[in-house]
Amino acid sequence: MSQPQLAPPARLVIASRESRLALWQAEHVRDRLRALYPQCDVSILGMTTRGDQILDRSLAKIGGKGLFVKELETALADGRADLAVHSLKDVPMDLPEGFALAAILDREDPHDAFVSPNYAGLAELPAGAVVGTSSLRRAAAIAARYPLLRIEPLRGNLDTRLGKLDRGEYDAIVLACAGLKRLGLESRIRVALTPEESLPAVGQGALGIETCAARPDIAAWLAPLHHADTAACVGAEREVARALGGSCQSSLAAHARIDGGRLRLRSWVSAPDGRESLSDEREGAAADAVAIGAAAAADLLARGAARFLAAPLAE
Repeated sequence: MSQPQLAPPARLVIASRESRLALWQAEHVRDRLRALYPQCDVSILGMTTRGDQILDRSLAKIGGKGLFVKELETALADGRADLAVHSLKDVPMDLPEGFALAAILDREDPHDAFVSPNYAGLAELPAGAVVGTSSLRRAAAIAARYPLLRIEPLRGNLDTRLGKLDRGEYDAIVLACAGLKRLGLESRIRVALTPEESLPAVGQGALGIETCAARPDIAAWLAPLHHADTAACVGAEREVARALGGSCQSSLAAHARIDGGRLRLRSWVSAPDGRESLSDEREGAAADAVAIGAAAAADLLARGAARFLAAPLAE
């Protein structure tokens, strides 16, 4: 017996952080939903999270990237919002009970971007040049290849970070290509860093839509936005991080792509200073994405990755 067809939604509320990039992402999802459901009233509930409020300490020291999503989850739980749009790299590997990732959208450029007014790339920077980044992963990768550079923390939204660079507080900064492209700032990218220079973060460039797990109707309405290839890739990446216990306190990267129908996964973990690292490369069927990620993590752990993941953070 065929199932009754779900009626289109009459109203949907999207919870979003209030940074310019987060609102762009929420507006992108809003516009796609309006195109799918022209009669639906789709609105955005802007919110400020603790991760946005605390800018004088590193994320690793104040609770991690999950601070960017907790307030949005509260809005889902109490019914103020139906869905929340996140940069997937900010979403913890294990969601709290009662929540689910209902859709993952087609991925934007996943690479890191070198941004500088005066230099064309990392190799052009002189010894002692100051590079800003908020990411332990990026800091470790840069330190490993360019130990004479000075790496300094950089917090704040994308516009704040670019402003600090333009005021001369840094010689260069490293950001995600995806955010710059989404905001029409692609011209600020001097060069996209290769995976050999800086392997992308887990989920970088992908958007995830979170809902309450008890709302299968919302998941069904979001299904046309789901991109299977991106979901397979980030599924493998997130399994690496989940199995390793990765967080913003770890110098950990994993990036997958589908090539010729095969999922190819690269994983990397290092000491916080970048002086030691381990890497793994493997491939398999896209349908086995999570198993591929689990196998990569198991290989890294068998080779001693735990000593990097347990390393204390430098002050």
